[in-house]
Amino acid sequence: MSFIRPELARKLNRWRETLAGLAAAALGFLWFSTAMGLLWILGIVLMVGGALLAVAGIQCARFRRGGEGPGLVQVLEGQVTYFGPHDGGTVSVQDLVSVELDPGAETPAWVVTGTLGEALRIPVDAVGAEALFDVFSGLPGLQTEAMLQKLERNPSQRVTVWQRGPVLVH
Repeated sequence: MSFIRPELARKLNRWRETLAGLAAAALGFLWFSTAMGLLWILGIVLMVGGALLAVAGIQCARFRRGGEGPGLVQVLEGQVTYFGPHDGGTVSVQDLVSVELDPGAETPAWVVTGTLGEALRIPVDAVGAEALFDVFSGLPGLQTEAMLQKLERNPSQRVTVWQRGPVLVH
């Protein structure tokens, strides 16, 4: 039995890292302002760590889209796998050549393309799609803020979020 309405629980879950970071920063500030010695130093560390967690949590929350869409996303051992109701597939993170945001007819989706041309269309609100944030932010040269702005604007046509540059061989 839950004492929190389901829609409120979903909102709190979306912002969980931000709320945890703010709580840690508040506790750190309390220790910093009232204690002495080791607890004072721990207060400073907790304030800084909590603030960093809150900032990272804001980015994660902006990326999350509910997790109630079609299909399931798994990121495991460098592989992005999508199990959809009508399609699916796997792409290696190392083999990614582009990431695009497609507004689609029904729901927006990430289109990740591998080196062999295989394209995987993953709805932004698929179950587990928040794991793609870590994958995308690890891509060389991807600008996280630009990606989040494109996602929030919900473009009218497909836009490229990231594309691998030319590989130079020595």
